[in-house]
Amino acid sequence: MLEKSSAAELLHGQVSAAFGRQFLVELADGSVVPCVTPGKKSGTACGDRVKIRMTSADQGVIQATEPRQTLLYRSDAFREKIIAANVTQIIVVLAARPSFYEELLNRCLVAAEAGGMRVLIVLNKCDLVEETRAALATLGLYRELGYDLLLLSAKQDISPLLPYLEGHTSVLVGQSGMGKSSIVNALLPQAAAATREMSEALDSGKHTTTSAQLYHLGQSSHIIDSPGLQEFGLHHLSAHEIDHAFVEFRPFLGRCKYNNCRHLSEPGCAVLEAVAAGKVSERRWMAYRSILGTSRAADGYNKSRF
Repeated sequence: MLEKSSAAELLHGQVSAAFGRQFLVELADGSVVPCVTPGKKSGTACGDRVKIRMTSADQGVIQATEPRQTLLYRSDAFREKIIAANVTQIIVVLAARPSFYEELLNRCLVAAEAGGMRVLIVLNKCDLVEETRAALATLGLYRELGYDLLLLSAKQDISPLLPYLEGHTSVLVGQSGMGKSSIVNALLPQAAAATREMSEALDSGKHTTTSAQLYHLGQSSHIIDSPGLQEFGLHHLSAHEIDHAFVEFRPFLGRCKYNNCRHLSEPGCAVLEAVAAGKVSERRWMAYRSILGTSRAADGYNKSRF
């Protein structure tokens, strides 16, 4: 439960929705205060625990962000986009239809591994039998790697998802059209509808594509719905973070001939040898190569080729 701060006029709260530089902050008594941040830039995210100062009876300003346990964000060479803070589990929502991007799935998995967050892959719309069978042919690899894979038809029965949510602050990520909002509506139809009304007042009804929203499922279980993604840049990650985020690489890391091996074409690379021997999937190695090539690690590699 969030509490009032001992500092004069400051209140502790948690960001329950983020709309650019506008936020909804939930206080200890359950009330929600629309807030802004000082200055033009904001590093505040949905899920952040913050200190606010009331500027009127129904408006506040965020004065400080408390230390985060985790932070999920994406980046390219020019900017970063925060998705959610203080989450313990990333739920990657895929659908049997429309088809999903496997590269986006791999990038979400890397972000989760690098950020120390648990992963659940949800294949939604599994009532579409033929499409589900085709999707499973692709996703079997990830189950073999140890990732939990849940088949779900959110509009028909949400109950299979419930045990995975217990005790977690989860964030739903995925492409538009995968059914993230359907999952939230099935879990909390009344809460989702009530929050939508306030969200629309702040964001002109565009919240379904532009905002992240936090919902409470119980005392210790919470879920964040995030905007649909078409890409997930990982420019902020180092080469070390990327190769360790591929769980199947880990037994071979540190066994390469060169200490600064990038596992691309270097002689004596233990990872490449594992790929050739079928111990590491070539599909996953190609995903690694793609991610490394768009990270800040790529420049360093190009300057120090063997």
